[in-house]
Amino acid sequence: MTEKRDKIGYGSSYEKGKGSIDSIGAVFGGQTWAVKPDKKAQAKTPCIWMQAGVVEFKGCNNFYDCTNCKYDQGMLKNVAKGKTLSWQNALRRRPALDRICRHSLTNRIAKRACAYDYECGSCDFDQYFEEVYTAKSKTSADDVQNIKGFELPMGFYFHNGHTWARIESGGAIRVGMDDFAMKVLGQADAFDLPLMGKVLDAGKAGWGLKRKDNTADVLSPVNGIIMEVNTSVNENPEITNSEPYEGGWLFTLHTNDIKGTMKMLMDEKNSIAWLTDEVDTLEKMVEETAGPAATDGGYLSQDVFGNLPELGWNNLTKTFLKS
Repeated sequence: MTEKRDKIGYGSSYEKGKGSIDSIGAVFGGQTWAVKPDKKAQAKTPCIWMQAGVVEFKGCNNFYDCTNCKYDQGMLKNVAKGKTLSWQNALRRRPALDRICRHSLTNRIAKRACAYDYECGSCDFDQYFEEVYTAKSKTSADDVQNIKGFELPMGFYFHNGHTWARIESGGAIRVGMDDFAMKVLGQADAFDLPLMGKVLDAGKAGWGLKRKDNTADVLSPVNGIIMEVNTSVNENPEITNSEPYEGGWLFTLHTNDIKGTMKMLMDEKNSIAWLTDEVDTLEKMVEETAGPAATDGGYLSQDVFGNLPELGWNNLTKTFLKS
């Protein structure tokens, strides 16, 4: 049986029996089949070495953070030993109109020709894209789950102190507070955000939130060095309530161990169960304070604390922000 596979991903063809040396044994329906990878298939996130044609098939598993990629470092060693072409030299062999910007090759921007012969360190656009555009642009929350009125986007990672982190293409980590925290505490008057260059430690106070006479420390979800702070939040704190996962992001940071850092957080599967439990906890708190019918009376809306200050600011921040 050989059928056309989806062009996205590591395509395969199947044949009965053990197959050739480059195939993989597998069992389907109680029978042994040989699964042979289709190297002509497209990777969903193709490595730049694959895009340049240096290797036949290699998907990126490091969020296009080439600087900290072990595969990239290994390939560079082979280049230095003369065992292979660099991806830059491979692309330089193409006709001028086919010399595509590395950010286009890694699907970070639309198709754009390279005007600097792959001398990225001399490219004004490359510097602008890495240091300005990607840092200041807002993230996008497309697939959003609704958990009893609280939004939870897919593709984000969550800390149990109700902060989120999202890996941007290129390795930067964008951080913010989740919809639950902003609806429970209500609209902040101000944020005390960390300065650029400051080092944050996961699980320790990273910034502050103020509402009238009430303040709260917020725990950082990840380790890293602050790269960019969202000045729009300082000017308009209410954006964290209206767009907690998009324009209301707080800052971006850099870490040398993205995978290790994100392992400490909850992925989309675990975060759904966690947020469901958190909403249940909140409902019980509201019922104990305002009566059994209170959860249907509008308290779990845009401003839980504002509607029911009897819950206590410190009680809410200790229970949900863990601070």
